[in-house]
Amino acid sequence: MARQNIRVPYGYEPPEETRKGTLIFYDAFEEVTDAELERAYTAFEQRAFAKLVLYPLHEDTVRRMWKEPVSAFHKRQKRLEEWKLDSGHSMVSIQNWDGKRKKYTPIDTALRYLTEAYPAPYFLYMTPEMAHLFASFSTFEEWIVQLRLLLSAEPEIVHPRLEKFRHRWDVFAGE
Repeated sequence: MARQNIRVPYGYEPPEETRKGTLIFYDAFEEVTDAELERAYTAFEQRAFAKLVLYPLHEDTVRRMWKEPVSAFHKRQKRLEEWKLDSGHSMVSIQNWDGKRKKYTPIDTALRYLTEAYPAPYFLYMTPEMAHLFASFSTFEEWIVQLRLLLSAEPEIVHPRLEKFRHRWDVFAGE
């Protein structure tokens, strides 16, 4: 790849970045509506993140986590791509790594991949149910110190580990 020189005037200082970090929406996206996707985008805009990443889960991952049937990965991914196209949000990325693996992907493996691929700091946007499930995993305490949680609603039942790390999560109340 050829390098190109860029000329700038003497004393030029590049503008300071006003957007930082990555907001990762980790969900199955089976029952997530367009309004909830817009709410996540509003959180992304209000908190000035550099990137919003939608991370749909593979069917095997969802079945292992909830023991419920779910539609095919490609159908859920297509719906997310249609929403992105219709809304015109260019800062949204739909991550299909879980679909490429075509098998169960533990949350810590997915988070390791996402933290290598996107800029820090990291915020996980989750439903209260998903956050409760995430807190039940043994690797939760290892990850909660590296990222923060942004919940879509106030949880009815708070997992003891979520309560222990209450300072590392909050509920998005903006509109």
